[in-house]
Amino acid sequence: MGGTVAPRSSVRIFTGRKLQTCSYDSCQMLYQMTKLSHYLALNETKVHIHFSKSDLKTVLGDVDSVQLILSETAKKNATVVFTYQTGDEIQLVETNNYITPIPNISIVANQTKAVSINITSTGVGHLNLGINSSSDQFIGLSQQFVRITIVHSSALVVINSIIGWIYFVAWSISFYPQVFENWRRKSVVGLNFDFLLYNITGFLVYGFFNVGMYWVDNVKDEYMSQHPRGINPVQLNDVIFTLHAVFVTIITIIQCFIYDRGSQKISKFCLTLISLAWLFIIVTLFVVIFGDNLISWLQYLYYFSYIKLGVTIIKYIPQAWMNCQRQSTLGWSIGNVLLDFTGGSFSLLQMFLLAYNNEDWSSIFGDPTKFGLGAFSILFDILFMVQHYCLYRGKDPYESLNNYEKEVEAPLLSAVH
Repeated sequence: MGGTVAPRSSVRIFTGRKLQTCSYDSCQMLYQMTKLSHYLALNETKVHIHFSKSDLKTVLGDVDSVQLILSETAKKNATVVFTYQTGDEIQLVETNNYITPIPNISIVANQTKAVSINITSTGVGHLNLGINSSSDQFIGLSQQFVRITIVHSSALVVINSIIGWIYFVAWSISFYPQVFENWRRKSVVGLNFDFLLYNITGFLVYGFFNVGMYWVDNVKDEYMSQHPRGINPVQLNDVIFTLHAVFVTIITIIQCFIYDRGSQKISKFCLTLISLAWLFIIVTLFVVIFGDNLISWLQYLYYFSYIKLGVTIIKYIPQAWMNCQRQSTLGWSIGNVLLDFTGGSFSLLQMFLLAYNNEDWSSIFGDPTKFGLGAFSILFDILFMVQHYCLYRGKDPYESLNNYEKEVEAPLLSAVH
């Protein structure tokens, strides 16, 4: 080389193992073609494939049709295989016998735009049907799936929907008999204040959980990243019910300030317990904000749901004990109890019907917390009904012997003097 420069008319390049000379213009053209081919390779149009529906609800033995739709025709022939997911496990073979295995789909270059597939249900349960391919011209295949729910009876689906509306309405209006009772008597004597504090705390934390899960995008993104093929457990009716419950409970608390409340007050035990709960919420909030991702926002909201569960377990105990001490249910609305019992009973009935129709008994016995809380509330409702209709039927509040002695002693002393 010796520092010599090739003239502009020729350039020495490597072709394979040999060093050859080509004209400058030819070499420049070769270079541009190489850049263009590299650019086209990097920016080759990718093909998206998606199902025509994301959810399919069907009855055992039925045959349903779903389409696989390509965003544009493929540039190369390809094969698409189907995946089957139950729980967290994704397989290439359908081992649960929920549907008849679906044969692979052949995609023909520059022709195939959509493919229709038949889904024959052979068992009752839940299944996520997905797709996969070894072809590099497709993208986002792991995100494409259809949720398949196979049930015993379509009639039970309708019945369950009706039952859902019944307990939603029953629970929603169950707050109003107590409000009316307080207004009618112009008194809240007989309504336990510990119960009210537990109730407002429970609905507030449950409201934060529902609103966060339903409306806050960051939280929803966190949930979907942990459950890529899951469904948000919080629906709009959950949010509406909780906000309504907070509103009516606040009205009841306001009544405690404007109506006769006697000598009633919140117990120190209740104040301590609720204070600790809110202190935990505040401290954990600072950890979420300043803790360098030590606790995620989603996990923080789960803490709210745990507090709600704890409150639900203990909130009825003070009212039941107060009724026992007073030997009366005067001031405690039985209408509230009856509507709550109706809502809880229909809720449990729906759980059993859903478990049967979906052949998914783990939804009840696999989640004992949800089932246990529903049954626990119903047991307290039964206790309140026994107190109201059997034990203390028509009784006025019990007066202590000390108070009675003072009331009798006063006129006797006056007569003596």
